[in-house]
Amino acid sequence: MSRESTSPPKRKSRFRRLFRLLVAMIILFLLTTGALLGYLYQKDLPPIGDDVRSKLLDSRGNILATFTSDGRSREPVKLSQISPLLIEATLAVEDRKFYEHSGFDMKGMARAVLVNLEEGNRTQGASTLTQQLARNLYLSHEKTWTRKAKEALYTMQLEMKYSKDEILNMYLNNIYYGHGAYGIEAASQMYFGKSAADLDLAESTMLAGIPKGPTYYSPYNHLDNAKKRQKIILTVMANLGEITQEEAGQAVQEDLNLKPQGQKDTTVVAPYFKDYIRNLATESLHISSDELEQGGLNVYTTLDPDMQHAAEQAVDKEMDQKSDLETALVSIDPRTGYIKAMVGGKNYRTNQYNHALATTRQPGSSFKPIMYLAALSSKEMTGLSVFKSQPTMFHYDNNRKTYQPRNFGDKYLGEINMRQAIAASDNIYAVNTIMKIGADKVSEMAAKMGIDSPLQSVPSLALGTSPISPLEMAAAFTVIGNSGQKMPTTAILKITDSNGMVLYEAPQPKGEAIVEPSAAYVLTRLMEGVFENGGTGNRVASIIKRPVAGKTGTTDTDGWMVGFTPELSTAVWVGYDKGRDITTTDGRRAAPIFAEFTEKALENIPPKIFPIPDGVVSVYINPQSGKLATADCPEKELETFISGTEPTEYCDQHGKAPAVDDAQSKVDPAEESRSLWNNIKRWWLN
Repeated sequence: MSRESTSPPKRKSRFRRLFRLLVAMIILFLLTTGALLGYLYQKDLPPIGDDVRSKLLDSRGNILATFTSDGRSREPVKLSQISPLLIEATLAVEDRKFYEHSGFDMKGMARAVLVNLEEGNRTQGASTLTQQLARNLYLSHEKTWTRKAKEALYTMQLEMKYSKDEILNMYLNNIYYGHGAYGIEAASQMYFGKSAADLDLAESTMLAGIPKGPTYYSPYNHLDNAKKRQKIILTVMANLGEITQEEAGQAVQEDLNLKPQGQKDTTVVAPYFKDYIRNLATESLHISSDELEQGGLNVYTTLDPDMQHAAEQAVDKEMDQKSDLETALVSIDPRTGYIKAMVGGKNYRTNQYNHALATTRQPGSSFKPIMYLAALSSKEMTGLSVFKSQPTMFHYDNNRKTYQPRNFGDKYLGEINMRQAIAASDNIYAVNTIMKIGADKVSEMAAKMGIDSPLQSVPSLALGTSPISPLEMAAAFTVIGNSGQKMPTTAILKITDSNGMVLYEAPQPKGEAIVEPSAAYVLTRLMEGVFENGGTGNRVASIIKRPVAGKTGTTDTDGWMVGFTPELSTAVWVGYDKGRDITTTDGRRAAPIFAEFTEKALENIPPKIFPIPDGVVSVYINPQSGKLATADCPEKELETFISGTEPTEYCDQHGKAPAVDDAQSKVDPAEESRSLWNNIKRWWLN
């Protein structure tokens, strides 16, 4: 009796306790949820993309690019600058209830959970646009529960802090569309060559399908897959009443005018230079990749935006995008050592290798001026030194080895001097020179001028058989153009942190005397002959309206033009990546690129003559005898020498040599200035 009467109260008490516990748990859950939401609302989201990425600035302080690990090309646009058709297509295929949910599609998530339970793993998701945005902005794409939890928190924060339109705009500006294009504007330009605002229905639905699988649904990689997904999107839009069935059918049948894959992205400025700066910062200045990408640094560089544009224009004009022929251009200010322009290839989108840094290319005859500088500075030779241009077998290494070079086209000029040899690029004269002064002296000179690549001290070094990078060649020629002074090659001026504090600053340029200014000037005058009648650069001389000195170079696989004005030292290389020989036509592309760039880069700078240093003397000589010209000589040429190396004997082929003081044959400064002025008029009127 007693037990029966006591059971019901105990049962009621148990239910009461369970109910209270449930209520307490609900209250605790609500309080915890409220606290979490309050915390998330107050807590700032991590900085977005460009707010933390370090910036690359040019010599004028303009932002050239931002540093990213993925090489993204992104051009943010407002929602009003995006075709409504693209927006509708994206929402139809990615998140139909975007404007209804608060960041999570509960029904979709439940459906995905059931499928995943059946499969036994996480094979299906139901991410909303907000979730995808959170993942793309702040997280990796790994499939872990930790990442999913963080994604949920960031999703809630995004929904709290931004309107739906703002979230959609951020999504469309950050989602990946394949082939390095992030954001709808970059994708629209890459695939169709038009703004996102101008996309039609067929183009919009094609692009809307790509983010699901940027490789699998790329119209470049798998056009069939892309078309199938486009058809699905059009069907969904028609079922939702956003378009008619007829419009959907027409869009499916429309032939899309896709831009050729890999077509040059003209919106990306100096991409090879950017990579070069990244490597300098991480390898030489020991700045970590994470700090460079997410540290908000400002990297100030030496790049001149106008000169860089001129370099890219010259390459675009002279190089055939359909050919495999590659190119590189580097230009340095000889007076400071600052890199002003760099192009590492004709199309960064298809080939990111920076050929300007390639140490596997033979400079050919463009190396010869380095050797001639060694010969002139040693005073063992002058511009009038004569060798016979003829087939010659050279013996070296104590007569244990032989070397027999040839001239291009087997053309031999007989007895010629250094000026003629440089202009005609005579190989026999060059090897005679290195045999006379010694290959070791040439290697030493090259190293002093900034060439770090290993050089073989053999007779063939005279013909540029040891590989050297275009950057090294441009740097070496700055010594000739800067009166024998070597300035350290510089690309980064300073680096500041996000607060403006200087982390690194390049030292003030300080020159190192490599050779006497007189030797550099005499060589410069000889190298000007390359662009005169009979010189290998004469065919582009009409393009350049200012004093310029340089040297061409050609090997079986490489074509070069390296030269300088008082303001710029520039190296241009052309060739193939895979050891393929170049044709004569291929090799001749370097000179026009050099000429087009030089003239455009300096179009707003008045022509300047190369400054005349102390220690040089100019005299009139008879070109046949190589002696001082007399009044009876029918031909006279003004030649420049290092003081003390000029000829002292008068020509006696056309009459008796005059019995006058040697000083009378020297040209006074006024007469030399008139001669230079005549040259300037020739350059201007050419």
